[in-house]
Order: sequence, then structure tokens, then C-alpha cells
Amino acid sequence: MEPGIALQGKVTAPTESAVTAPAMREERSKRRLSQEGIVFVLAVVLACGFAIILGDGFYRVDNIIALVRSVSVLGMLGLGMALVVIGRGIDLAMIATMVVAVSWALNLAQGGHDFYYALLLGAIFVILVGLTTGFLVAYAEVPAIFTTLAMGSVIFGVGRLFFFQLDSQNTPTGYDWFDFIGHGSIFTLPTINGNGVAIPTPIVLFALVAVLLFLALKFTIFGRYVYASGDNPLASRTAGIPTRVLTMAEYTVSSAVAYCAGIVMASAANGINTRIYNSTMIYDVLLIVVLGGIGLSGGRGGIRNVIVGTILVGVLLNGMTIMNVPYTVQNLVKSVTLLTALFIESAVNPRDEQTSQQGDI
Repeated sequence: MEPGIALQGKVTAPTESAVTAPAMREERSKRRLSQEGIVFVLAVVLACGFAIILGDGFYRVDNIIALVRSVSVLGMLGLGMALVVIGRGIDLAMIATMVVAVSWALNLAQGGHDFYYALLLGAIFVILVGLTTGFLVAYAEVPAIFTTLAMGSVIFGVGRLFFFQLDSQNTPTGYDWFDFIGHGSIFTLPTINGNGVAIPTPIVLFALVAVLLFLALKFTIFGRYVYASGDNPLASRTAGIPTRVLTMAEYTVSSAVAYCAGIVMASAANGINTRIYNSTMIYDVLLIVVLGGIGLSGGRGGIRNVIVGTILVGVLLNGMTIMNVPYTVQNLVKSVTLLTALFIESAVNPRDEQTSQQGDI
């Protein structure tokens, strides 16, 4: 916390920890930038390697655009996950929330309900899920990793039992604006040869969500509280920060971002398959967050980390796909990469008595 910051109508007096906090944050920022730099360099080296092996099939402009577009949904999910992780939590129920909410909305639309009404019900559902998850973590003090793991199964079970029975749900026809979300383009970038490059809508929406969360974390009291509670939950609560309400807000935002990502996915694929819940997507999201340099002990990282992690994962997945690497081998590579990233994160940011306090994931 900054010296002299107002909390609930009171001004806290500067303490020794408050005075030394800026220097500590600056030191951590340098270390984080170094990690970002390493990951970015690794992505560039990996891209150059794929370009040499695959030739112009990899480094063409249209393939680069397709690469970013293919990971835009993962990037959006990574943004929601990053917010929770910075606040010293984790949301393993994101995929279940996304799948059930979007599938329910599409199923209602197929059943004759107004599509706008169906999307609104899906939005209300994800808000209730976020509030419930945050309540269990904040007030019942159930560890986040167990809460969200169980919530994922509960959400998916409720969806299959009450909301829909089929695995696949198709998007309704006659809504050009919805098709535009997944298939359209917002603007065109000029190129050297004079032919413009259209930027797909999913990339623009990913960038928009990134900018909004960046502004929220960087320039609002909410963002300052998220970093403070993630860095030291007990001290933040003692200082007057409403950490429990803050936790509920974090999980609600995470659920809302997951819903937005699901809408983009459904629009791009003209539907959604509920089997995504049983896929490795949640591990891909964690891979983006951890590779980007957001520490699981909380209080560190930002939107830039997610972007760097998304670039690396996008290059890795795109290259392996073009090389026709089997899906099982791709999962093995991603799993080993995630495990390595977790090991490095643990070595760089070892957990001590402070980071093992109540509230850690």
C-alpha cells in the first residue's frame, strides 16, 4: 500500500513496510520484466525455428494473423485468470462456466426464445457463479483450488441436467452482428505491397478486454486493492481493505470474461461443443498465465504478462499444427512446458512464511 492512502474514510500512517514497499515493488518489477523478456525472446527464437523448418508457410502475414486469431479466445481466458491469480486465487471453473452459460443461451435461442433474452440469462448465470465461487473462497475460506475444481463439476453437472442435453449447440441464424463477432474484421492495416491486411474481430475484442483490464489494474482503487491483497491478504485486511468483497468481485469478473470468450468462440465456430469442458483448455490458460510471468503466490504480474504468454503459446501451437504433430504429442509438450514453468516460478519466487498465509491457493 502507498503511504497515506485513504481506506474506508481513514488515512493510514506510513509504516516501515509502507516506506520500503515501493523499493520492493521496483525490484520485483525488474525481475518480472526480465522474465517477460526471456519468454518473449523464446517466442521469437521459436518462431524463427518454425520459419526455417516450414518456410514461407509459417511467416506469411495471413498465417501470423491466423496465429493470433487462433489464440485470441485463450488470451481472453488468460486475462480473466490473471486477475484472479494476481489476487492470490485460481479459477479452474472458467471453462465450465463458459461452456454451460453459452450452451444454455444457444439452447434457449434454438427453443424459440429471443436471442437477446437468452444471452442476458447467460450473463446473469455467470455473475451468480462468480459471486458464489467468490463467497466460498472469501467467507467460507475454502482453498480456491479446491473450490473452483468442485465448482467446475457442479456447474457442468447442473448444465447437463437442467439446461441442455446435447453436446453441441448451434448458433441461431439471422443475427449478422453475432456472426460478425467471430467472422468479421474491424479495420484493415496497410502493407508494403499495397494490399491491406484485415484484422479479425476476435483479435480486436481480445485487445479491447486487455486494455480495459489494464486500465482497471493500473489506474483504479480496485486494481491497487487486488495487488495489495494478493501480496499480503492479512496485512491488507488489517489495513481496512474489504478483501472478502474484493475476492467476490475478482471471481465475478473472471466469470464474465469467460462468458465473453465463449461468445467469441461460439460465433467463430457457429456453435459450441460442451466436450470442451473435458479438454485441456484450462491447462492452456494456466500455461499462458504462468509462462507470462504471473506468480501463483499473488501480488505480481499484469496484462503484459498475459500477452507475452499468449504469443509464446500461439507460436508453439501454430507451429506444431502446421507440422501435423499428433494431438497427444501436443498435449505432452504443453504439459511438460507447464510443469517446467511452474518449477521455474517456484524457484524464482520461493514460498516463505508470508506467502503461505491463509488465503494462498
